[in-house]
Amino acid sequence: MSSPSTTYEQDGPEAKEIAKYLPYFPFKGIPRFYDIGGFLAEPRVFQQIVDIFVQRYAEIGIDSIAGLDARGFILGPPIALALKKPFIMMRKKGKMPNSIQSDAYKTEYGNRQGLTVQRDKISKGDRVLIIDDLVATGGTLSSAISLVKMLGGDVVECACVVELKMFIDPSVESGLPSRTKLFQDMEHTDVPIWGLISEDVLTNEAKLPDGYVDDGEEH
Repeated sequence: MSSPSTTYEQDGPEAKEIAKYLPYFPFKGIPRFYDIGGFLAEPRVFQQIVDIFVQRYAEIGIDSIAGLDARGFILGPPIALALKKPFIMMRKKGKMPNSIQSDAYKTEYGNRQGLTVQRDKISKGDRVLIIDDLVATGGTLSSAISLVKMLGGDVVECACVVELKMFIDPSVESGLPSRTKLFQDMEHTDVPIWGLISEDVLTNEAKLPDGYVDDGEEH
């Protein structure tokens, strides 16, 4: 298989243009919650994102795409259809029959039960792409990686529209969780992560209406 494409780079010209359609809100107690509803409302921009990921993974070579509950279910299927590859759902516990579950994990929102995947969807040696909208602490992605490995598959890459680099390897003084340490502890350092856009270019602050209330709930 070929090496990763450099046609589209993180925070490159295309990413900077797409970033204009990713507003951030104060939500769930997080000052900058990035809303993919911004680009989903713009078919041209959504299609551009799909095309970028399709080109990258057509060159790298994959057998299937695993999308994470729930926004990975929006991004993954159009990419899988374009590449003519199977799409696999990774869901919360109790949502699918004939499934296995990974261990509980932590995210920037709190503790979570492990993800699940159906046993017959991944075979030994399968080259699996994991996709979600955003990676921060890496807790959800690490759970997904564990599922693929439990079934004997190989994770080619974890792909996200947004990567928050502040969590890659923060200082101890910052108090932020380290994605690098988590992946080391989980023995996932062999799995690369690629994000199209980082917080460095996500500067579109949403215009809040009068009376805006942070009504975000744990999910």
